[in-house]
Amino acid sequence: MSTIDINRHHSLDHDHARQAAESLAQDLSRQFDVDYQWEGDTLRFKRSGVKGHLNVTPEELQVHLELGLMLRPFKARFESEIQSQLDKLVDGA
Repeated sequence: MSTIDINRHHSLDHDHARQAAESLAQDLSRQFDVDYQWEGDTLRFKRSGVKGHLNVTPEELQVHLELGLMLRPFKARFESEIQSQLDKLVDGA
């Protein structure tokens, strides 16, 4: 299993940090057909070959994804898209 771990510091209030996480989840859902659901301040991601979560903390957005064998070749694309979206959501706030 190949993993992606990305931590992004932010200065957003709780509601805006959750909105940023929701925006990221919606984008991943559209681009990669990933299902997601909230469990408290954690978004759980899942689809065939991908599982993970995004934790919303007062100071960070913490993304952890595990890619199965078939999706390993797309690891760089997942990482790039997550980094790009987090840059827009956190730095643009």
